[in-house]
Amino acid sequence: MINAAGVFSDSIRKMDDAECNKMISPSQGVHIVLDKSFLPGDSAIMVPQTDDGRVLFAIPWHNRIVVGTTDTPVKETLSEPLPFPEEIEFLLTHAARYLTKDPTKDDILSMFAGLRPLVSGGEEENTAAISRDHTINISRSGLLTITGGKWTTYRKMAEDTIDQACILAQLDPQPSVSENLQIHGYHKNAKKFGELDIYGSDAPAIQDLIKEKKEFAKMLHPTFTIKAGEVVWAARQEMARTVEDFLSRRRRALLLNARASMEMAEGVAELMAKELGKNKKWRKNQTEKYIQLAGKYIPN
Repeated sequence: MINAAGVFSDSIRKMDDAECNKMISPSQGVHIVLDKSFLPGDSAIMVPQTDDGRVLFAIPWHNRIVVGTTDTPVKETLSEPLPFPEEIEFLLTHAARYLTKDPTKDDILSMFAGLRPLVSGGEEENTAAISRDHTINISRSGLLTITGGKWTTYRKMAEDTIDQACILAQLDPQPSVSENLQIHGYHKNAKKFGELDIYGSDAPAIQDLIKEKKEFAKMLHPTFTIKAGEVVWAARQEMARTVEDFLSRRRRALLLNARASMEMAEGVAELMAKELGKNKKWRKNQTEKYIQLAGKYIPN
């Protein structure tokens, strides 16, 4: 059994052994998204060390600028962590030193937080000092826990985990079948698909779908290049089942401009309802639920 539950790893380990020692010291990292005008051009900015010892960055992202990050120890591991006011103020203050103009809360298009599953030895005074290396722990019963690490080391983490799992299960070593496997949507020249380039090899099929009906070519919001046909595609081909699925996890509108995404919610709900055979009550519930969620991505 492999436990790869990130910041929730300790809770799974306690199901296996109620007396196990805590491994995780969760740390919160916050990002804010700003208009492209705050950092024109295609170059990113990285500041090696800020007041709290963290790296500050400002990176062009989908025609906007994402600024991060913070390193704040937290006691609770929430499924929807929220930025603390002092974290937002920290990013605004430091970003103002390097961007073309000083950002304020009103300039934030979206803000979001994530939790790092840092593995602590119990002696560190702050989470910024804790190693980002991953750790594998094997309990007496054979529960294999993989935690720590970073997005950029995910493949090495997976490889080490599978190698250890094979040893535990007494399986013969097998060569990896995914080492050079291209992920779904890979296309060596996706830019030629223009606004649909993020879909890669799926783009031609989406272009054909959009041509099926005039209403599929309709733009959902002037702030985005998202067309109605993309919602239909997500429902038919990408297992999108809620408004949040599409606006947050398929097209990232929630992270790029939370207010604009809220204005799209009702239209997305209507399109999905037609595809999934849902009624008006479902549409209303989905719209309200999404707007409530998106409100948390906007500073008070």
